[in-house]
Amino acid sequence: MAVMSFSIPRNIYYGEGALEKLSELKGKKAVLVTGGSSMKKFGFLDMAQDLLKKADIESIIIDGVEPNPSVKTVMEGAAAMQDFNPDWIVAIGGGSAIDAAKVMWCFYEHPKLTFDEIIEPGSMPALRNKAKFIAIPSTSGTASEITAFSVITDTENHIKYPIVAADMVPDIAILDPVIPARMPAHITANTGMDVMAHALEAVASTAATSFTDPYALEAIRLVFENLEIAYKEPDNMKARENMHNASALAGMAFTNASLGLVHSLAHKIGGEFGVTHGLANAILLPYIIEFNKQFSDKYAMVEKALEIDNLADKIRALNSTLKIPATFQECTEVDFNQAKYNEVIDRMSLNALNDPCTLTNPGSPKVEDIKKIYNAAYYGAAVLTS
Repeated sequence: MAVMSFSIPRNIYYGEGALEKLSELKGKKAVLVTGGSSMKKFGFLDMAQDLLKKADIESIIIDGVEPNPSVKTVMEGAAAMQDFNPDWIVAIGGGSAIDAAKVMWCFYEHPKLTFDEIIEPGSMPALRNKAKFIAIPSTSGTASEITAFSVITDTENHIKYPIVAADMVPDIAILDPVIPARMPAHITANTGMDVMAHALEAVASTAATSFTDPYALEAIRLVFENLEIAYKEPDNMKARENMHNASALAGMAFTNASLGLVHSLAHKIGGEFGVTHGLANAILLPYIIEFNKQFSDKYAMVEKALEIDNLADKIRALNSTLKIPATFQECTEVDFNQAKYNEVIDRMSLNALNDPCTLTNPGSPKVEDIKKIYNAAYYGAAVLTS
């Protein structure tokens, strides 16, 4: 049997008030990387800068990271870092901000690299030559604060690339549930189902182990018990904390076990149509559970452990409670124009087959299988088993 590894951030600070840990850092300069205006609007950026100032650390802000961070954004951020020369990179915000900051970090330390040179999993050169990395998530979903993954979009070719490199696991993750408590209900829903997808894909992964399964199973339990409460009662801090912890636990599982077809298909349909990643995962998840059941008994393990009759149906019921559509055709977030869908389905299916996440999916899915799943998730038909 091959030697395996299990990697998580060296330090994880969690619970209300965890953000205060920024005041204890040792260093000279920090760059704060964030997305839109929410971290500024709710005062968390100012709070982070004040805490860094207490640690005698000078800081600047790189903001404006878009929901699907582009190669262009990453390169511009890396250039700003090269000008400032920080010894800490602090990503604060949603998964997109954290994902972008990770790859900015790479190009800050290795400015002569091109994006094409880091696409292959494990091809990124060693980091921590100039800076260490802190991730502070504002959503309970992506788990980018825990993982060796980043998703960057090639906007010219409409492809999302999952970048995988062990060195991108942050040095410190700060999980303060006060920050995601500001999320709107639909973001709580979409990011929460992203947690569920991470955990269930880690369970079913062909690289799952006895190290990863317990984290994934606990994350699944926490999502089923807390997501609806967090969605309906935004000020319920216990549910918020449980969801924030669930996200990190799922991240511990999937960063070590990898993922599967849910993410492969979500990456590509997101690249083509711009649908939010968590929403795409939520719609795809029950169809892919039904497809994968013919190749794996791990879903039955989850059903037995959590006393669930039918996992796919329970996911559908949760989606319905969260007002998540059952199919892409019913999705109002973006225009899933049928003519465009018919035009891109073959290319999208091939690209999904070649996504790195497909490598650890149970069975050996073919491009025809992926097309069937896309069509099922688009039109609502049952997935035909191979």
